[in-house]
Amino acid sequence: MNDSLHISCPSCLATNRVSSQRLQHAPQCGRCQALLFDARPVDADSSSFDRILANTDIPVLVDFWAEWCGPCKMMGPVFAQAAAALEPDCRLLKVNTEQAQSIAARYQIRSIPTLLLLHGGVEIARQAGAMDLGSLQRWVRPHL
Repeated sequence: MNDSLHISCPSCLATNRVSSQRLQHAPQCGRCQALLFDARPVDADSSSFDRILANTDIPVLVDFWAEWCGPCKMMGPVFAQAAAALEPDCRLLKVNTEQAQSIAARYQIRSIPTLLLLHGGVEIARQAGAMDLGSLQRWVRPHL
């Protein structure tokens, strides 16, 4: 069976239909030719966040952070490593809570860093506080 999934391009935000069997083979955007998964989290603002969620059929892991937050600074490199480990099973987004306050308010983010795992726009898991890469993967994998 050849299930196809909708994947939002991290570069141009175009929606791409990709065979689930091709996800592991470096699929490219049909519009801009960028890799759909490049082992890096996507920086999302208020408009790109909603477009990515609406046009992505795989789970989306969001790191809510702020520049002034010490634990967030420690979590940043771990989250970047997680992108390399978890893609293409999920899309990883970073949301700066100072710049995208409406998103943080929508998901009732009270402390940072907070990781939120969404699928179809619905929250399926939440974790507050910094984690190491192994802990992050053990927390996310059962939900993928």
